[in-house]
Amino acid sequence: MTKKYFYTIIFFLFLFPASLSAQETRTSANGRMQETAIEGLNFYPNPVSNGKIYITSKSTSNKEIAIYDVLGKKVLQAVMTSKELNVSSLSPGVYIIKIKEGEATATRKLIVK
Repeated sequence: MTKKYFYTIIFFLFLFPASLSAQETRTSANGRMQETAIEGLNFYPNPVSNGKIYITSKSTSNKEIAIYDVLGKKVLQAVMTSKELNVSSLSPGVYIIKIKEGEATATRKLIVK
């Protein structure tokens, strides 16, 4: 019985690591880590129930979007020229959305109902 709990706890520790970061870090020329966040990033609604999400930021440049399932498989990839992204093809569940705008990137959790 305790073995079952042990494996369940280990599973969740690997599935939901405590060190998740909402921003990606990069190494600069001098070896220091520096964050490159998208300024003014906002996406809504979350959770998604109507099949569309809206992604905005201070910049008006195109955004490269990649959406992954919890196993790390890429399920959707798109380049946004407007503020609206259609995610109606996704099954209900929890996803990771990676947004890249120029050299800046951000990673967030996305819930589809």
